[in-house]
Amino acid sequence: MTKKKSSDFTLMLTVLILVAIGIIMVFSSSYAYAYFKMNDGYHFLKREIMWASLGLLGMILAMNFDYWKYKKMAPYGYIVSLILLVLVLTPLGIEFNGARRWLGVGGFTIMPGELAKIFGIFFVASRLSRNQDKIKSFTKGVVPNLLIIAVYFGLIILQPNLSTAMTITFIIVSMMFVAGMRWSHITTMGIVGAGLLVVMILLEPYRMRRITGFLDPFADPRGSGYQVIQSLLALGSGGVFGVGLGKSVQKYLYIPEPQNDFIFAIIGEELGFVGCLTVIVLFLLLIWRGVRIAINAPDLFGCLLATGITAMVGVQVIINIAVATSSMPVTGIPLPFISWGGNSLAIFMSAMGVMLNISRYSNLDRS
Repeated sequence: MTKKKSSDFTLMLTVLILVAIGIIMVFSSSYAYAYFKMNDGYHFLKREIMWASLGLLGMILAMNFDYWKYKKMAPYGYIVSLILLVLVLTPLGIEFNGARRWLGVGGFTIMPGELAKIFGIFFVASRLSRNQDKIKSFTKGVVPNLLIIAVYFGLIILQPNLSTAMTITFIIVSMMFVAGMRWSHITTMGIVGAGLLVVMILLEPYRMRRITGFLDPFADPRGSGYQVIQSLLALGSGGVFGVGLGKSVQKYLYIPEPQNDFIFAIIGEELGFVGCLTVIVLFLLLIWRGVRIAINAPDLFGCLLATGITAMVGVQVIINIAVATSSMPVTGIPLPFISWGGNSLAIFMSAMGVMLNISRYSNLDRS
């Protein structure tokens, strides 16, 4: 292992700026909702600061924990993630809005689906780095990883949570691609996956309603098209510079729980096109640094870890912004570092700590 250097300052600063924006926007977007529902306008702000503090601690610890040690720990993390995904389907799971995605102990809750993303990245990176020569073989290299996807997908879809299941699938496939999987295998998997996705949408009426709501939201403005219409109204009313921080109208119970999946729409309303563009540029900067770290990692394990984490951020950013701008059907994917969601924030920040640790062994100045 090469000698440690300082961590990627650009990546660290970008993450901290995004977290700061998230704290501000969670407070701004949630105050009215929290005051109305919890009689405490600062409810989400206090919890977001708590989770950001835990995330910062996790980032610092991960940044100073040599990433190659995760290789031996990865199988245990995978087993833990499977156990948690099973437990969430038992009476221990907490049901909300028809979905059972949380485990709770007292007032503390976790989302096993979020943990499955990062534990899955560790496990697949460990397997692929040990068996890179087999990845071009469909039976010896592709199928074992497809089984990992299938187990995660099956457990998560039972919650049900198609968006998280698809996100994990994309992350693992991207890691397999970087490890050297054949294009013919990728094409075959894409065709089969698309067919499976169509079947799963057709089998669930609420998923079909989301598709029709996406195609013509104004056909059912009080039903399937409601969230999209309110999001577009927020984005459109913001103009170039926005109506001003804290002055959103749509957050006053027009957009349900505006601090969550549609927080980008509130950013557009309050901070305008300039605010939205700033957030997008920050995410592009983060993804660029993640790609640079992956390319220059000293070993395949570090490369695949950085690839998986970067893919995890990238796919969620694309989906969340696409939903808020009515570029794809509504689905419940938070905007990394910015949307309310304590588990997600702490996990993403800790994952960035892993990236920062990999960067300490990478030659990022190499052309």
